Amino acid sequence: MLNLGCRFRPLIAAISNTIGLANRYITKHLSIGNGALSLSKIATLKRARGGGGAARRASRTSISFDTAKFIERKIPVFEVLNEEALQIIESNAELMLEEVGVAFVNNPGALEKWKNAGADVDGERVHVPKGLARKLISTAPAKFTQHARNPDRSVEIGGNSLVCAPVYGPPFVRDLNGGRRYATIEDFQKFVKLGYMSKWLHHSGGTLCEPTDVPVNKRHLDMLLAHMTLSDKPFMGSVTETSRAQDSVDMCEILFGREFVQNNTVMTSLININSPMTFDDVMMGAMEVYAKNNQACIVSPFIVGGAMAPVSIAGTLTQVLAEVLAGVAYNQLIRPGAPVIFGTFVTSIDMNSGAPTFGTPEASHILYGAGQLARRLNLPFRSGGGLCGSKLPDAQAAYESANTLNAALLGGVNFMLHACGWLEGGLVSSFEKFVMDADQLGILHQMAKGVEMDVNAQALDAIREVGPGGHYLGCAHTQANFQSAFWRTDLFDYKPFETWQEEGSLDTMNLASQRVKYLLDNYAKPSLEISVEEALTSFVENKKASMPDSFT
Repeated sequence: MLNLGCRFRPLIAAISNTIGLANRYITKHLSIGNGALSLSKIATLKRARGGGGAARRASRTSISFDTAKFIERKIPVFEVLNEEALQIIESNAELMLEEVGVAFVNNPGALEKWKNAGADVDGERVHVPKGLARKLISTAPAKFTQHARNPDRSVEIGGNSLVCAPVYGPPFVRDLNGGRRYATIEDFQKFVKLGYMSKWLHHSGGTLCEPTDVPVNKRHLDMLLAHMTLSDKPFMGSVTETSRAQDSVDMCEILFGREFVQNNTVMTSLININSPMTFDDVMMGAMEVYAKNNQACIVSPFIVGGAMAPVSIAGTLTQVLAEVLAGVAYNQLIRPGAPVIFGTFVTSIDMNSGAPTFGTPEASHILYGAGQLARRLNLPFRSGGGLCGSKLPDAQAAYESANTLNAALLGGVNFMLHACGWLEGGLVSSFEKFVMDADQLGILHQMAKGVEMDVNAQALDAIREVGPGGHYLGCAHTQANFQSAFWRTDLFDYKPFETWQEEGSLDTMNLASQRVKYLLDNYAKPSLEISVEEALTSFVENKKASMPDSFT
């Protein structure tokens, strides 16, 4: 040990005593094994008995791991646009809707609805008069609750809340041992389990990866079944075909009861716009199903700046606003009052390779600006995520993901898809990055709390007790608050070099791989009424049997 002199010896001794106290507490109450919390030890038994559907829904979970409530921001949002800029963008978006218009392709029913609402329909192009879209979206709720089958897991979307959901859509998966490969249904099920076990993740998500070993026309059934039975967190429905959206609703009616589904929101689903300014019949068909059944839709332009929108931030924001206005307005034409989210997914482009880039200043500017526009429309806002272009969970992945995660928190995002597990521009779901990102979501929770200023936080008694030249490690205030004072990682290594070296000199990738294994080994399936699970399984089996396999 370095000779730090007599001045620091009492401090070092106090640090050792405090660390010893902390370790004894953790060992006693949290049962640490091999550096990881024993989740089987902290699992709690929760049962709710009684009559009625609500009581039955509450009783479906018997084993419940510690999961944080959705984030409630107590810090200000960051606003990058002034009032003049906002008004210019809003005016230009209205002009864009009126002069350029939006295309609703292969959807005569949508064209008829727009015509009846007062729009000018020319072929498949809809020209929306100034003010019409804003009038139509006025019926959309500013916030709503998405119910989970475990009521304790239900989330509020809108206002000051932030709900974190995992990666969505990659056809490939990657882990330390197996490398990069096509995803399977087993991989998908593992991600559902990891999401269920992740404390800071509020939502089970949707297509966590594409299970390529299941036919295209049937895999949505297996994915939904996994979300409904392997987790009790809220989830997303299928949008790849109108019939698959209806299957999602039908399965939810088995899980929650038909009346409950029609009167409450139990799914949030992603409706991408084919930018620029095109609404295809597949996505619109799915949105029509969900809106009719009171289920939430994220109306989200999918934009690579410079390819699908102008290269300028102001031009891109104008297009984003115009597309969202048209999409949300159509959603409300289907069912006024249906829950809907203002979505934004925008990346810049690498001019050398043509590949999308992530975590860039331009992407953050667009996120901040879109958040302001969403709040002025009084709509929940979706954007952000642990986005990166890196091929591995390396420094590039960390920098790019952190830039986007922090922007999402400060930009007022209400629903953050891709919060953990995203790799390689969305082509890969990474097991190691999933747990890395899920751990970092805890920082967002802590940041969102802001700075406490109650009597305990002011710590005047501690300051008086310690006085000049002392230290705070052994004082009463520290002893009373050390368990909850600081955010704690479940992953990173802060051990001395010698200890780290003795334990194998493991980097974060290896630590994350160990945690993936640990979580999956300690997974405990949340209970579900046998009759409900049998009905869901039967629905899936019968639906699969009713049609031939298709891999296109």
